[in-house]
Amino acid sequence: MNWALALYSAVTWAAQPLLRRKLRHRAVAEPVYGQQVEERFGRYSPPDLGRDGAGQWVWLHAVSLGETRAAAILVTALRAQMPGMRLLLTHGTATGRTEGAKLLQAGDLQVWQPWDTRAAVERFVQQFRPAVGVLMETEVWPNLVAICRAHGVPLALANARLSDKSLGQALRLASLSMPVYQALAAVWAQTQADAQRLRALAAPVRGVLGNLKFDVQPDAAQLAQGAQWRRRSARPVVLLASSREGEETLFIEALRRLGPLALQVQWLIVPRHPQRFEAVALQLQAAGLRVSRRSEWLGAPPQAQAQAGEECLWLGDSLGEMPLYYALADAALLGGSFAPLGGQNLIEAAACGCPMLVGPHTFNFAEAAELACQAGAALRVPDLDAGLQAALSLVHDAPALAYAVANCMQFAQAHRGAAQATAEAIEGLMREWGKP
Repeated sequence: MNWALALYSAVTWAAQPLLRRKLRHRAVAEPVYGQQVEERFGRYSPPDLGRDGAGQWVWLHAVSLGETRAAAILVTALRAQMPGMRLLLTHGTATGRTEGAKLLQAGDLQVWQPWDTRAAVERFVQQFRPAVGVLMETEVWPNLVAICRAHGVPLALANARLSDKSLGQALRLASLSMPVYQALAAVWAQTQADAQRLRALAAPVRGVLGNLKFDVQPDAAQLAQGAQWRRRSARPVVLLASSREGEETLFIEALRRLGPLALQVQWLIVPRHPQRFEAVALQLQAAGLRVSRRSEWLGAPPQAQAQAGEECLWLGDSLGEMPLYYALADAALLGGSFAPLGGQNLIEAAACGCPMLVGPHTFNFAEAAELACQAGAALRVPDLDAGLQAALSLVHDAPALAYAVANCMQFAQAHRGAAQATAEAIEGLMREWGKP
């Protein structure tokens, strides 16, 4: 073990009491954080959990909601590629674990990601002895990688992405990060630019397979419901999708500057994180705005309020319904891109036929955002004021809107295929390492 990994291991060991305190605090608002806490430290109940599948588990780690949704696409392809596969899912967040539970079939398991101490990871690996491990997108943990390598578990990074900012941070800690990336068994990047940055960290990039999220199949029932509600709306609907902390303030300020023009559309806000639903509702109400929450709708949005010309904002305070919200909207503003947060995934919006207005900060999804803009499925704007103005113009220009919707569908369709390619690559890696 080099000195950097030894120092890192000492820090993660010392941080365990802080982790327990953080979990207790978060469990107040999100009870899932208080469930099976000992799994975080490699202790399982019952003690023989998962040992009947030792040496067989196909282990996927998807830290949070976005990664779990990408994992869901890959899981479907893996089950088709390897019938009878036994799936072991790990997560780091409550939203990831809740979403991941939907993917389980008979014989599958779901546990928390082990905190990255050597002891917890050793216990995890010895408990399950996975045939292969697949980390989704960015989740590279030093002890996890080192211990899997020592135990002969091939560990791959799939749907891999790395921003310029993250590369710079990793290079500043090169004595820790480079040996970790080098020890991965395989890396499959989303884009050529991601591959180039990953290779700068000595990662074994074996191919550029595209973004799994292009293979998303939006829920047909949700699409139909959203489209029905949109047809009933007295005004066009504009969505602020997956908004992050601070962006609601920017939105309220931009809405005020818009003045009476704001009443030309119905505004819908869907915060990215469910623990913020209540806070966002209170913030909107404190700003003098009427709020109608999805959780309170009795079968449909409150159309009577819209027809009366009142400035009543809809708040999407539900999980797992983004296809419904995208289908309900005529156009959407991309959350996370109007504050320096890196943006969110706009691929699902395109697959649902919802044109996007994206702000200046899309470094987490740089190539997807750029390709969407080039394809006419998205439009780059400098700030939220310009975004609201552009949205108003687009939704009141029927030919331009129809053209943008068609571009969305073509853009989403043109980049499919990553799921099958990744499933085949994982099976190939297992054969290479002599795994069943």
